[in-house]
Order: sequence, then structure tokens, then C-alpha cells
Amino acid sequence: MGIDLQLHDGRPHWPSRRSKRKPTLIRQSFEHGEALAELIAKLPANTSGKLWMVDPYNDTTFNEQAAEAALREIPDLLDRCTDDAQVEAAEDLAAYLKDCATTPGSYLIFIGD
Repeated sequence: MGIDLQLHDGRPHWPSRRSKRKPTLIRQSFEHGEALAELIAKLPANTSGKLWMVDPYNDTTFNEQAAEAALREIPDLLDRCTDDAQVEAAEDLAAYLKDCATTPGSYLIFIGD
């Protein structure tokens, strides 16, 4: 199980031969998927935060406002880290959340297995 990240500069769409819209993908991360999924699984459910809502088995989408709110949860997430891989995953997530929060109209997609 793992969670990969994709940052899009607009509403994501999956191109087809008929689509005339430009691809929206800015960048993606596949490096820390398992460690990120472990961290997300440790979060208490039904809190006021956003990160606990990330589904490790399906895709979850955050807009720039949700990313900004989730960015405030990073210090707690870092406190929950038990090894270097989880710290790297949390720092990678923080960078993606920050980029999403500061890019108008952007979306961060959590790709679950």
C-alpha cells in the first residue's frame, strides 16, 4: 500500500484522443508512498484536520484551500514519525502542500493503491 502525490495547476483531467485541454500535471512523487501511507494511517479519524481524510485505497483531491489547512498539520505529522523514511515522506508532503496552497487554482491528488 502506498500513496503517491500529483500536483496539478488546474482541475485535473485525464487526456484522451478527443480532449483539446492541455495536461495540468506540474510534478509528481512516487518515492515515499509506503511511508506516507503509514503516517496517514496513524492519524486519528474524525478530527478537524484534513489529512486523516486521505484514502490510502482511492484517490483524494485537495484544492488550494484544503492544502493550506493541511499544511498546518505537518508539525503533528512530523512528531508521529518513527524513522527517516517517514520524516522524508512528511517533508515531501509539506512541499507539495505548500506549492498547492500558493498556486491559485491548483489541486493536489493523493493517489491511493
